[in-house]
Amino acid sequence: MEITFLGHGDSLGTPRVYCECAVCEEARTTGANRRLRSSLWLREKNASPLLLDCGPDWREQMESIGVRNAAMGLLTHAHFDHIGGLVDWADACRWTDVHADVFAPAEVLEEVLRRFPWIGSRLRLHANDEGMEYGGWNVRPWKVNHGKNGYSYAYRFDRPQTGKSWAYCSDSINLSEAEKEPLRGLELLILGTSFAEEPFPMDTRSVYDMKEGLALAAEVGAGKVLFTHLSHDVDSRRDYGLPSHVRLGETGMTARI
Repeated sequence: MEITFLGHGDSLGTPRVYCECAVCEEARTTGANRRLRSSLWLREKNASPLLLDCGPDWREQMESIGVRNAAMGLLTHAHFDHIGGLVDWADACRWTDVHADVFAPAEVLEEVLRRFPWIGSRLRLHANDEGMEYGGWNVRPWKVNHGKNGYSYAYRFDRPQTGKSWAYCSDSINLSEAEKEPLRGLELLILGTSFAEEPFPMDTRSVYDMKEGLALAAEVGAGKVLFTHLSHDVDSRRDYGLPSHVRLGETGMTARI
């Protein structure tokens, strides 16, 4: 499978419109820190590409890879930075007279429909609480703690024929032992870490920081780790002393598993 980062930013992206910090200013110029909202583009032989989350940067992200539409999508939760592009996607389907299939746990789909009650006319919504299959991979969602922002879902992908496995956990913090269990034994973990070391009280937070992310990755024994959902606190030009198997996500980066 090819896993391409369409975006690796947090809910506001980088640069933040109101901000003149060094990272945001650099993002406006040379652009090493320019980040669209977090989303992945998955490609597997003999299967349609699969969009993982559809935030408000959907149009720009599709243009960046030269794709005119998407046939399949997967959602982690119904926060705007993860579903804000569904309206544009549905409208693209309307103009081209096609339908697309979107998968998520039932409670996520219910939230989507409350916000966009017309969306089902072009995006066919399918509950995947019991898991699903994609291109030979078994895909399983599980609910994770999203701190002050409530809940999200993470996804684990397992390919029985090869024994390969990877997971996407973009929005989580303070996972319980049960919530950590599906992260064990992964070849690749894509984990959301918004800050290098977040200074705010725990009860105000919603996503791991990089220091905590490193500890979690070590605990579950992830083979390779890519950090996503980065805020303007993280400077991609800086050496954070990460282990050799850990990297910051980058727009256009492709991982293969």
